[in-house]
Amino acid sequence: MRLLITWLINAAALMALPYLMHSVEVSSLGTALIAALVLGLVNTLIRPVLVILTLPVTLVSMGLFILVINALLFWLVANMVGGFQVAGFWSAFLAAILYSIISWALSTLLLSNKDNGNS
Repeated sequence: MRLLITWLINAAALMALPYLMHSVEVSSLGTALIAALVLGLVNTLIRPVLVILTLPVTLVSMGLFILVINALLFWLVANMVGGFQVAGFWSAFLAAILYSIISWALSTLLLSNKDNGNS
């Protein structure tokens, strides 16, 4: 159940991005659900490999290269999912940061109460 709620929270975060950035477009709720699913899969399967492969650059940049990886993966998903568009790399960079912040905030608000009740 928690996985389903997290997926819906991520889709809601994607739906909020076009209101904050004009360079991001999400055509419908269905598109947001598909894009959130693909983002989750990409972050689960591809991101760890990229983080390990770019570890020297990440260490030299004191971890800031992780933001570049996030932006590239966000941009990749935008190119893979129809109806989800990002104007370019820097738009993807900012959108990935905003997406993370919105997802974190919604997860904190919606999921923390359930965790406190189960403990």
